[in-house]
Amino acid sequence: MIKLQVIGNLGKDCVVNNVNGKNVINFSVAHTEKFKDSQGQQKDKTIWVECAYWTDRTGIAPYLKKGIQVYAEGTPDIRTYTTNDGRQGSSLSLRISSVQLLGGRGEGQSQDQPGGYQSGSNNYNQNYSQQNSPVPANEITEPLDDLPF
Repeated sequence: MIKLQVIGNLGKDCVVNNVNGKNVINFSVAHTEKFKDSQGQQKDKTIWVECAYWTDRTGIAPYLKKGIQVYAEGTPDIRTYTTNDGRQGSSLSLRISSVQLLGGRGEGQSQDQPGGYQSGSNNYNQNYSQQNSPVPANEITEPLDDLPF
């Protein structure tokens, strides 16, 4: 068995399809590596992996949005095809066995800015911090000496 592990960002929102009565979540993951060529010039190489997650647990689909960083693992497959102009092409696809959300791109940051990734979803973090802001001391009604431990 060959196992492929991928960490990267979704290139677009996922699509949930029903094929012969089975659910499949399709999405593409990109990983860009920066390197210097033999002349010392900075270069980028992006590898795209087309992913198919065959599962009845489609609850993760609303979270698989463009820019979200994911970890996915599964069985790789190379697909070959012929382009419209007659050239041969190939693509790397992955039949997912498990997927984990790692984070999202911060609001207002471009792909090229370092530190553009943060843990969790922006909306979730903003809502959580607003709901769980500290209560001012003059509004505490419970006795302070009654510790729960």
